[in-house]
Amino acid sequence: MLPPSAPVAVIDIGSNSIKALVARRTSAGTIEALANRTLDCRISAGIASATPRLAEDGMTRGLAAIRELLDLATPFAPARVALVATSAVRDAQNGGEFRTRVLDATGHAIRILSGEEEANLIGLGLTSDPALAALRDFYVFDLGGGSLECLSFRDRRITQALSLPLGCVRLTEKFIADPAAPLDPDAALCLALHARRELKNSGFRFDLPTPPAAVFTGGTLTTLRALKGALHGVALADTPSVVSVAQAAFVLDEIAPLDLAARRAVPGMPAARADVFPAALLTVLAVAECAGAGSFHHSLHNLRWGLAAELLG
Repeated sequence: MLPPSAPVAVIDIGSNSIKALVARRTSAGTIEALANRTLDCRISAGIASATPRLAEDGMTRGLAAIRELLDLATPFAPARVALVATSAVRDAQNGGEFRTRVLDATGHAIRILSGEEEANLIGLGLTSDPALAALRDFYVFDLGGGSLECLSFRDRRITQALSLPLGCVRLTEKFIADPAAPLDPDAALCLALHARRELKNSGFRFDLPTPPAAVFTGGTLTTLRALKGALHGVALADTPSVVSVAQAAFVLDEIAPLDLAARRAVPGMPAARADVFPAALLTVLAVAECAGAGSFHHSLHNLRWGLAAELLG
């Protein structure tokens, strides 16, 4: 058992970004964030190839990000530190080489999460979000660079957990020949049809009453809220946490004719996500269609929070 209020640190090595959370359990039993940071460094280039490999520059960026995030955690003297990796390292032929580099450089081993482990830990994290306390039966979708995690809750207990290879970096590489050009309508249609087909054939049961309560986590909805905040001159935290599917469709229509330079110039758009953002929005719309959802609750309590809960006991 950890001492009361002892902090833990989690570093989530994702396909598109690497994130850190330092957290502790309060006397009330809730989880409190002490530090939180995300670094966009995309280690997953080439993830859609038949034999995916982490590129040398991606591994270098990833190691530098991990060191920076460990430095962020150090002043809090965490009792436990967990480094976890998801789709990019899990699928890469040379993922073991990257893990060895990180261990040699930092002394910390990387735990590779299976798709099922990732989905279940995301579900655990979501239950720590006080903003979602009223939800009982609902879906959860988490879109990353390499995969899409799908969960179903009944009476706040996970009844389904599935990971699909529908991440926005993966689908951009697979369907969009030139991410720097305006979105090609034929490519967009092929991507959308592929996402819907994968969802419908996955075995995941979209069986909640329509319209269902649905939660979406990950950078795509964060970006949608950031765009809205920039438009109205407010911080992301002050934007509505419920994002309509109509808003996602409107933003897609607005950015589809733009090239990458123009996309990056849109107020609120993270430069590192602008190339994969169209594919991400197309996937969100495919999920909404399959689930029968008209809106999504957005939560930041995803994988890192689930891992923190696991470490804290």
